[in-house]
Amino acid sequence: MSINKINSPIDIAISGLKAQNRNIEAISSNVANARTTDAGGGVPYRRIEAILKTVDDDGISGVEVEDMSEDMSAFTRILSPGHPQADANGYLAMPNVEIPIELMNLNLASRAYQANAAVLKRYQAMANTSLELLK
Repeated sequence: MSINKINSPIDIAISGLKAQNRNIEAISSNVANARTTDAGGGVPYRRIEAILKTVDDDGISGVEVEDMSEDMSAFTRILSPGHPQADANGYLAMPNVEIPIELMNLNLASRAYQANAAVLKRYQAMANTSLELLK
Protein backbone atom coordinates (compact mmCIF):
# COMPACT_ATOMS: atom_id res chain seq x y z
CA MET A 1 0.00 0.00 0.00
CA SER A 2 1.50 3.34 -1.04
CA ILE A 3 0.80 6.66 0.55
CA ASN A 4 0.37 9.62 -1.77
CA LYS A 5 1.51 12.98 -0.56
CA ILE A 6 -1.28 15.48 -0.25
CA ASN A 7 -0.71 19.14 -1.04
CA SER A 8 -0.71 20.62 2.41
CA PRO A 9 -2.44 23.97 2.82
CA ILE A 10 0.41 24.87 5.14
CA ASP A 11 3.03 24.30 2.42
CA ILE A 12 1.04 26.32 -0.08
CA ALA A 13 0.44 29.20 2.34
CA ILE A 14 4.07 29.30 3.49
CA SER A 15 5.33 29.36 -0.09
CA GLY A 16 2.93 32.24 -0.76
CA LEU A 17 4.24 34.12 2.28
CA LYS A 18 7.84 33.67 1.14
CA ALA A 19 7.09 34.73 -2.44
CA GLN A 20 5.14 37.81 -1.41
CA ASN A 21 7.89 38.74 1.04
CA ARG A 22 10.40 38.77 -1.84
CA ASN A 23 7.90 40.75 -3.93
CA ILE A 24 7.55 43.34 -1.14
CA GLU A 25 11.36 43.54 -0.88
CA ALA A 26 11.58 44.33 -4.63
CA ILE A 27 8.88 46.99 -4.34
CA SER A 28 10.64 48.52 -1.33
CA SER A 29 13.90 48.65 -3.28
CA ASN A 30 12.11 50.41 -6.14
CA VAL A 31 10.58 53.03 -3.87
CA ALA A 32 13.87 53.59 -2.02
CA ASN A 33 15.73 54.13 -5.29
CA ALA A 34 13.08 56.15 -7.15
CA ARG A 35 15.43 59.16 -7.29
CA THR A 36 18.77 57.35 -7.72
CA THR A 37 20.30 58.83 -10.85
CA ASP A 38 23.51 56.78 -10.69
CA ALA A 39 23.19 53.14 -9.67
CA GLY A 40 26.64 52.39 -11.00
CA GLY A 41 28.31 53.12 -14.29
CA GLY A 42 26.46 56.41 -14.70
CA VAL A 43 23.16 54.63 -15.33
CA PRO A 44 20.01 55.37 -13.29
CA TYR A 45 18.43 52.72 -11.09
CA ARG A 46 16.30 50.27 -13.06
CA ARG A 47 13.04 49.06 -11.54
CA ILE A 48 13.03 45.39 -10.51
CA GLU A 49 10.12 43.03 -10.17
CA ALA A 50 9.63 39.54 -8.81
CA ILE A 51 8.48 37.00 -11.39
CA LEU A 52 6.37 34.37 -9.63
CA LYS A 53 5.67 30.85 -10.85
CA THR A 54 3.63 27.95 -9.57
CA VAL A 55 5.39 24.88 -8.25
CA ASP A 56 4.14 21.30 -8.20
CA ASP A 57 7.09 19.21 -7.15
CA ASP A 58 6.94 15.79 -5.45
CA GLY A 59 3.46 16.39 -4.13
CA ILE A 60 4.24 19.83 -2.71
CA SER A 61 2.49 22.73 -4.40
CA GLY A 62 2.81 26.43 -4.05
CA VAL A 63 4.44 29.45 -5.58
CA GLU A 64 8.02 30.66 -5.73
CA VAL A 65 10.01 33.54 -7.14
CA GLU A 66 11.36 32.38 -10.46
CA ASP A 67 13.45 35.47 -11.15
CA MET A 68 14.06 39.03 -10.07
CA SER A 69 14.10 40.83 -13.40
CA GLU A 70 14.84 44.40 -14.35
CA ASP A 71 12.20 46.46 -16.11
CA MET A 72 13.80 47.47 -19.41
CA SER A 73 11.38 50.31 -20.16
CA ALA A 74 12.82 53.72 -21.02
CA PHE A 75 14.10 56.03 -18.33
CA THR A 76 12.17 59.20 -17.59
CA ARG A 77 13.99 62.34 -18.71
CA ILE A 78 13.62 65.63 -16.86
CA LEU A 79 15.10 69.02 -17.60
CA SER A 80 17.74 69.78 -14.97
CA PRO A 81 20.54 71.78 -16.58
CA GLY A 82 22.46 72.36 -13.34
CA HIS A 83 22.72 68.68 -12.42
CA PRO A 84 26.20 67.18 -12.83
CA GLN A 85 24.79 64.12 -14.65
CA ALA A 86 22.68 66.08 -17.14
CA ASP A 87 23.44 65.58 -20.83
CA ALA A 88 24.51 68.34 -23.24
CA ASN A 89 20.88 69.50 -23.62
CA GLY A 90 20.38 69.71 -19.84
CA TYR A 91 18.25 66.56 -19.54
CA LEU A 92 18.73 64.10 -16.72
CA ALA A 93 17.81 60.41 -16.98
CA MET A 94 15.72 59.35 -13.98
CA PRO A 95 14.82 55.81 -12.86
CA ASN A 96 11.86 54.11 -14.53
CA VAL A 97 10.06 53.86 -11.18
CA GLU A 98 6.53 55.27 -10.85
CA ILE A 99 5.63 55.66 -7.17
CA PRO A 100 1.82 55.32 -7.65
CA ILE A 101 2.35 52.03 -9.53
CA GLU A 102 4.68 50.77 -6.80
CA LEU A 103 2.14 51.66 -4.12
CA MET A 104 -0.58 49.74 -5.96
CA ASN A 105 1.77 46.75 -6.32
CA LEU A 106 2.62 47.00 -2.61
CA ASN A 107 -1.08 46.99 -1.74
CA LEU A 108 -1.64 43.85 -3.86
CA ALA A 109 1.39 42.08 -2.40
CA SER A 110 0.34 43.01 1.15
CA ARG A 111 -3.15 41.63 0.61
CA ALA A 112 -1.78 38.39 -0.86
CA TYR A 113 0.55 38.09 2.15
CA GLN A 114 -2.38 38.67 4.53
CA ALA A 115 -4.50 36.09 2.69
CA ASN A 116 -1.78 33.45 3.09
CA ALA A 117 -1.37 34.35 6.76
CA ALA A 118 -5.15 33.99 7.19
CA VAL A 119 -5.01 30.49 5.69
CA LEU A 120 -2.39 29.51 8.27
CA LYS A 121 -4.48 31.00 11.07
CA ARG A 122 -7.63 29.15 9.93
CA TYR A 123 -5.70 25.90 9.57
CA GLN A 124 -4.37 26.30 13.11
CA ALA A 125 -7.88 26.98 14.42
CA MET A 126 -9.15 23.89 12.62
CA ALA A 127 -6.36 21.76 14.11
CA ASN A 128 -7.08 23.12 17.60
CA THR A 129 -10.78 22.34 17.21
CA SER A 130 -9.95 18.80 16.11
CA LEU A 131 -7.74 18.32 19.17
CA GLU A 132 -10.49 19.63 21.44
CA LEU A 133 -12.94 17.15 19.94
CA LEU A 134 -10.54 14.28 20.59
CA LYS A 135 -10.35 15.06 24.34
